[in-house]
Amino acid sequence: MSGLALSSPPRCVLLCGYYGEHNLGDDALLEVLIRQLPEGWQPVITAFDSEAVREMVPNAAVINRRSLNSTLKSIREVEAVVLGGGSLLQDSTSFRSLIYYIIIILAARIRSKPVILWGQGLGPLKKSLSRFLVSRALNYASSITWRDAASMELAYRLKIKTPMTMAPDPVWTHQTTNHQGGGDIVLCWRPSKLLNENGWTLLLKALEQLCHRTGLSVTWLAFHALQDADLFQSLRGKGLISDNLAKKSTTIIANNIEQANDIFSDASLVIAMRLHALILAISSQCPTVGLSYDPKVEAAARTAGAAWSSLDNLPDLKILVSQWITSLSTAPSISRLDAIRNESHEHERMLKISLSNIQ
Repeated sequence: MSGLALSSPPRCVLLCGYYGEHNLGDDALLEVLIRQLPEGWQPVITAFDSEAVREMVPNAAVINRRSLNSTLKSIREVEAVVLGGGSLLQDSTSFRSLIYYIIIILAARIRSKPVILWGQGLGPLKKSLSRFLVSRALNYASSITWRDAASMELAYRLKIKTPMTMAPDPVWTHQTTNHQGGGDIVLCWRPSKLLNENGWTLLLKALEQLCHRTGLSVTWLAFHALQDADLFQSLRGKGLISDNLAKKSTTIIANNIEQANDIFSDASLVIAMRLHALILAISSQCPTVGLSYDPKVEAAARTAGAAWSSLDNLPDLKILVSQWITSLSTAPSISRLDAIRNESHEHERMLKISLSNIQ
């Protein structure tokens, strides 16, 4: 028996994020995070739809993310807590959501469990109380990697002393399908308070002109099944979509990242409001243009050298159509993508260092 090597039992790590909410962007983050976990670590994942997450990560234990008590109990059973991707520390969605993640950080601190922030965005933090709580909580973290410069700058303004670094969003390293092209114009659009009827009318007129000039049809890809699937019908019901555009339009709810990547592979152009749709489309080397409802979308487009427009300051119709026509023949730079991916692996490097330091 003395000659037999005994393998160590796996060490458990709690992965906290917006998982199992039928948002392909968060699914992509989870897939990357799971791939970057060092060998010997067993994931325990907070999720709403546990079955959806188990399909992605069959060996994982899943905790109901909407039950704070269940999440807090799970902290007792793990050796570390990872806040994995997205913008979890913000109060624009709800102050309650911000408090949820702060409580998790503090509970881990009380139990002497290291907290690692991986690929995070920070803010918006509109309330002074939010900024105060975040400034206190983040100084209890072991390490932080931010996904954009604005988040890191805000962390510095909040006087965060925890070791921090910044790199492009982790989803830039996600495996994608090589671009074939020749298919539809693909829209990854979402409802937005920045767009009134006039704003939607402008975008839809530009889209109709783009279809007329190219002869292409339109796929409305619902990247967030619960928020985006009814967007076409909603706009149609308001009389904003013409009969001609409606005839050229099809809505698809992607079941998983692989299906979305196949759609991007065939697309002639992707026009994306969703951050991770933009990143995955560009990563597949598909011609892509951004519509920014949030600085994170603009930042990702700038990183890749892709064209973009801000929803709160859209150009006139002629300029918008011209931008989209030009983008049709502008494929992402392979060398630039390689550089982005190399930089993005900083999140993996820091995650592995942080977990390896846990005794």
